[in-house]
Amino acid sequence: MRRAFLLGAAGLMASAMMPALAASTAPEWQPVTLPQARQFDLVSRHTGQRYRIFVSVPDTAPPPAGHPVLYVLDGNASFPSIALMARTAARRSKVTGLHAPVVVGIGYASGDDYDSAARARDYTPSAGGKAGKGEGGADLFLDFIEQELKPLIQAAAPVDLRRQGLFGHSYGGLLTLHALFTRPAAFQTYIAASPSIWYADRYILSEATGLATARARQARVLLTVGALEQAAAPPGAKPGDRAAVLAQKRMVDEARDLATLLDAQKQAYGLDRVQFFELARENHGSALFPALSRGLEFFLE
Repeated sequence: MRRAFLLGAAGLMASAMMPALAASTAPEWQPVTLPQARQFDLVSRHTGQRYRIFVSVPDTAPPPAGHPVLYVLDGNASFPSIALMARTAARRSKVTGLHAPVVVGIGYASGDDYDSAARARDYTPSAGGKAGKGEGGADLFLDFIEQELKPLIQAAAPVDLRRQGLFGHSYGGLLTLHALFTRPAAFQTYIAASPSIWYADRYILSEATGLATARARQARVLLTVGALEQAAAPPGAKPGDRAAVLAQKRMVDEARDLATLLDAQKQAYGLDRVQFFELARENHGSALFPALSRGLEFFLE
């Protein structure tokens, strides 16, 4: 009995010690941080909105004219991926001869990956009065980038003002095209991924002719779209069905047709290069990530 008592007591002591032992060996969880990344919040005097700005500066020496700088919309969602790609480009710069960029993610202080109301307000043009309620603020947003954000970035890092790019996806792609057509000298590279050309009865297409008078000063343009972003509506599909909506938006056809138009008018529009990529097996959401990779490659070439 004494032996059984001792064994039982030892078992009870071991059981009592296990929580304390587990607590002492548990990992100390910490927030994840991104190397070479900083952020700050900025209230715009043009839009009155609060933006969260993410910045990644290469740890490599800048070229004589400064680092190229790529501004990326939907920064909350896009910045972590594109910042990693830029760091990879920096590590391989001796092999490729390409200089890694400063990456600036323009996001929202809400912290949401996609702030639907904010991006609908900021990324859509007024479209001749066709913009919906709470939309149509693209020009004020571009004023914010040009007059408020760019000076801050230029003060924070040595950047090459002759090598600035803008990347946007979906509504952000629409904003990128609006910037190209109305402010072609603001950037030298425009990357429109899955652009919402369908917005406001395809009003953005009427703005393209503005390049003939404004001229883009040898700007480079990349349009991308996921191959699964467009499908023929099946027989009997109702107007509100997803397949019918995709068919009506013609995402793939519109992006390809616009790229073909811009390429054909390169000389008249003052464009240096126009390229189009249809991303195999990608839908509207998943197309963002290969578009970031293709876009960075195109920007640095």
